[in-house]
Amino acid sequence: MIFLELAVLLICIFIGSRMSGIGLGVMGMIGLLILLFVFGMQPADPPLEVMLIILSVVTAAAALQAAGGMDYLVNVAAKILRSHPGQITILGPFVTYFFTLFAGTAHISYSILPIIAEVATKARVRPERALSMSVTAAHMGITSSPVSAATAALLTVLVSSGIKLADILMICIPASLIGIFVGILFVLKRGKELDEDPEFIEKMKDPVFAQSINGASQDTEIALKPGAIKSVIIFGLAVLAVVLLGSFPSIIPEFSTSEGFTPNFAVNASGQVQIPSMIMMLMLAAAGFIILFANTTASEVTKASLFASAGQATIAVFGVVWMSGTFMQYNYVVIKNTLGELVTAYPWSFAIALFVLSILLFSQAATTKALMPLGLSLGIAPAFLIGIFPAVNGHFFIPGYPTLLTAIQFDRTGTTKIGKYVLNHSFMLPGIVTTVATVIAGLILQSIIL
Repeated sequence: MIFLELAVLLICIFIGSRMSGIGLGVMGMIGLLILLFVFGMQPADPPLEVMLIILSVVTAAAALQAAGGMDYLVNVAAKILRSHPGQITILGPFVTYFFTLFAGTAHISYSILPIIAEVATKARVRPERALSMSVTAAHMGITSSPVSAATAALLTVLVSSGIKLADILMICIPASLIGIFVGILFVLKRGKELDEDPEFIEKMKDPVFAQSINGASQDTEIALKPGAIKSVIIFGLAVLAVVLLGSFPSIIPEFSTSEGFTPNFAVNASGQVQIPSMIMMLMLAAAGFIILFANTTASEVTKASLFASAGQATIAVFGVVWMSGTFMQYNYVVIKNTLGELVTAYPWSFAIALFVLSILLFSQAATTKALMPLGLSLGIAPAFLIGIFPAVNGHFFIPGYPTLLTAIQFDRTGTTKIGKYVLNHSFMLPGIVTTVATVIAGLILQSIIL
């Protein structure tokens, strides 16, 4: 019976991923109804924490965008990238990584990718190299960011084991930087030089195309709104507050001695406000302060493109994680008995499970919420789980994720592409090399630091 149940799960995920957008969420709900009424499964708890963190963080990022803070950051990035065009394959990925690390969402990379593509083309550096690694680096930024839903989901699972946010960041940030550097070395000479690429040579025979490529660089700075710099400062202070409170939970208010104390969604049994709830409060408060002091309005925030992405990501996580969580809970004993011996003997094999599920779910947060509790129950050490955490970045495998498609669209030379056999696309090998290198670095670092 478990194979039939698994088939329903995988079919819903497959159809949902083909729909894109909210597809995973709505198909997840259809799958959950089938599991409920056909197989008699009791629904698991919905992933409320992850959903609310996504809404809070992306709303704050949308406020940053509405106030012009995103434009300010893009101007800074453009100056860095255009000042060293020959090093775009190195600088592009690292700039994208730190943008994502700061904002907690890879959607911020959409503003940087066209700059990377243009600078690479003007410098006659094969754009595929810089773009493939920049997209990969953006994904790695998610599992390094203190305000990402994926990091918060991992912290929620491991906090009972004494893990703090600082422990996750001390492993994942240096491991990701090492992995990205290895990935850059891998792509540095990958493919033919742009002036030797047959497809580019053929395109340059078109005078209109050649003129657009050889024309003046579009390096005009974006005009900044009055509150742009203020919004960046406010957002940055909120991120800093998350890091401090997550690393030193003793400074968070505690209510166990208060009269009539009762634990709830936001406060645990020991009376302390939980970190995920603090992230929600801080990031939504940051959005409020940006609206109050950075010359923008609430209506402008809701019109920002990032705000729409928050809704899509929330619905996607809601449906697919609730469905997969229900399946995991109902079949927990069977799964534990099946995987227990393998994972006990080869703990690293759990990283493969994380990678495979992330390919299907297209979400680091959803994968973390679905599988990390199982890893802990199988006896894998919390520090080890932090080391393999970057393995949830497998959604580059199938070229349907928005960042991949956006990078392909911005590369006018045609070097960044989806291959004839779909899986032989520009991001496959850089993604695998970077992920493997990051996980290996993470495992080494966790054995030293924790």
